[in-house]
Amino acid sequence: MIADISHAEELLALYARAGFSRVEPPVLQPADAFLDLSGEEMRRTMFITTSPQGHELCLRPDLTLPVCRQYLSEGAAQPRDFAYLGPVFRSDVPAGELLQAGVESIGRTDREAADAELLALGLETATLWGVIDPTIRLGDAGLFAALLAALDLPPGWRRRLIKDFARSGHLGADLAALKRPDGGGVASHAGVLSALAGSDPAAARALVTDLLSIAGISTVGGRTVSEIAERFLEQAAPGDAEGLAPEKIAVLERYLAVQGHPDAAATALRALAQDAGIDLSAALDAFDSRTNFIVAQGIEAERLSFATAFGRPLDYYSGMVFELHENGSGAPLVAGGRYDGLLARLGAAEPIPAVGFAVWLDRLDAVEARL
Repeated sequence: MIADISHAEELLALYARAGFSRVEPPVLQPADAFLDLSGEEMRRTMFITTSPQGHELCLRPDLTLPVCRQYLSEGAAQPRDFAYLGPVFRSDVPAGELLQAGVESIGRTDREAADAELLALGLETATLWGVIDPTIRLGDAGLFAALLAALDLPPGWRRRLIKDFARSGHLGADLAALKRPDGGGVASHAGVLSALAGSDPAAARALVTDLLSIAGISTVGGRTVSEIAERFLEQAAPGDAEGLAPEKIAVLERYLAVQGHPDAAATALRALAQDAGIDLSAALDAFDSRTNFIVAQGIEAERLSFATAFGRPLDYYSGMVFELHENGSGAPLVAGGRYDGLLARLGAAEPIPAVGFAVWLDRLDAVEARL
């Protein structure tokens, strides 16, 4: 493993004092959980094998999902706070392995207070490496989802925009496509989409995938055939082929331009909601409450760099997302957020509140070496 583990004991002691118990999930995990949640594109970076029963298994590429699966396997009976420190395995990192640490707080219903405490703990984590004033980038996937719900978008467009919220640069491409006369190529296929809308989803996906393969299409813009098929089928629902009304696109563009101090952002977003005739009060009240809890943790609001367009590259986030950066640039040192729907997608009977973050020890080591 690349990272220096000299701070490992300090880190685990910090998390223990904060009430987080260390867990060590198995290295070998079911691959489908990662692929279902992160998309087939993740397959390119995973080490995958097959069990004697024919099930795909993988060396864990991160630890959030294994920790959540362990929580569910133990009954999910009460709130639990977990800490971890161990190797993860990806083909896109040196030697295919790196040491990752982090925490997951599962089951707490005081969401805004929990968000603030986790952000504060992330800042304490960075301090162990001498990073005492990192740039704090904040976003809110839940606020964006509330906007899409208030705009009453067609289901396919809502799924597409939520998914692309987590992928840098994709939202802008979506809005540009919606402005074109053909709705990004969707309207020209409206008849095909209408036929697929009532068919069996698995059969429709297989048909589109086969057609793309027969046409000799393997990748487009970095997407695999299966991802292209999935995007095409996202439009196969009533109303999706017509695109969005110009006034709704204008609201989305205005929303995604808001950034800066959280209080100023909240004021701008309340004005936007009023002008657009939509109700975002519950989401914005939660937003303001979280800001107040963050300040109560001793974090000056002026340090928070909020942007409505900021997301993290995993579509299971459902609320606050954050990253800590050295001098506002480079890869994140500590990053995470709220993911209230993830455990239900892993088999829980209902959504369970959860928030956590991961720590890139090798990046922190590199920063410390420069200090």
